[in-house]
Amino acid sequence: MKFSAVLLATVFGSAAAFAPASSQPAASVALRAATLEAPSEADEEVVATPQESTAAATAMNVEKDWPIDPASNFVKDSDRILPGRYNDKANSIAIPFLPRPTALDGSHAGDYGFDPLGLSEKLDFYAMQESEVRHARLAMLAAVGWPMSELLAPDWMLQDGCAPSVLNGVNPLSFLAIAGFLGAAGFFEYKTALRPSLDTPMGKLHAKDMSAIWKYGVAGDYNWDPLNWYSSCGDDFKGRKGLRDVELSHGRVAMLAITYFAAWEALTSHAIVENNMLFHPNALFPLLVAGYVGWSQIYEIGPLNEYPIEIKYTNEGEMKYKRLTRGIEDLVEQVSASSKKTKETLDALDAKFDIYSKLDAGKKQVEEAIRSAVTLENEESKN
Repeated sequence: MKFSAVLLATVFGSAAAFAPASSQPAASVALRAATLEAPSEADEEVVATPQESTAAATAMNVEKDWPIDPASNFVKDSDRILPGRYNDKANSIAIPFLPRPTALDGSHAGDYGFDPLGLSEKLDFYAMQESEVRHARLAMLAAVGWPMSELLAPDWMLQDGCAPSVLNGVNPLSFLAIAGFLGAAGFFEYKTALRPSLDTPMGKLHAKDMSAIWKYGVAGDYNWDPLNWYSSCGDDFKGRKGLRDVELSHGRVAMLAITYFAAWEALTSHAIVENNMLFHPNALFPLLVAGYVGWSQIYEIGPLNEYPIEIKYTNEGEMKYKRLTRGIEDLVEQVSASSKKTKETLDALDAKFDIYSKLDAGKKQVEEAIRSAVTLENEESKN
């Protein structure tokens, strides 16, 4: 009986080995050598199909996007600003021959590594950011209000037409206005002295955006955006940071402009609007704008956060430049040929009609007539 069982087991195993594989999953059957007992449930192993094996392997290599508890403060790296944007750069982008300050790693808006005095490592970094954005906003208002007041309200200005200021002096009315303005600025200074509240809607957005940097949110956040422009560059951390970059860039230019206004009027005692092309009709400013538009058709400026900053051709800039130079050369040749032909024609006419001599004689007669008229007028005035 045992020999028969062994023989049957051998024959069955050989047949199973040479049988075609089934496309359906099947349980392996364990045949025992001693008996033909049916396999127990513990002996059965499920064999996965190739498709199931591939899916399982893929699932092991792909990170599962597990659901996040909304009540938690967890923020994915793809939804916030990460520090260390300039960690691979040893020198400052703004001043390439100076080392990059440690705190200026590109995490904050307007960060181009410009800190020659090293203040970012000595003072409160957040307080300095708050001070800069406040001065930038005031300077943008002043850069518009200063010349507009001199143009539209000259009766309220000083005797020389200059706007009231610390350097120019003030009158009683402007003193009250300046005092009220400083009081309002002091109120906002007090409000942000102990860091802004992150409980406001914009504060929560900033806390999320800056969660990998620090816990303070963003400097200059007063939760004030009545026209909803803050999302105009994108309703994510990149768009918000980009708009803050734009604000600081304009604010820094405005701070330079208002410094120029004050210095000009203090040194010259003339209003800034007297001799400035921006405030009087002239052709220079439109020509500058037209020149820049034409220049931008050929050249473009490379990324400002990479050094050295490159000026390169646009996609079709080189072709446009060659076409422009070829057109100028053709125009010069045409004008030269036309001038040469005109001169030959005039020389031929002069040889025939003596035009040049007659023109010289007429010129002398006109000069003599003018001289005689002036002499006669002087004699009459003496009499």
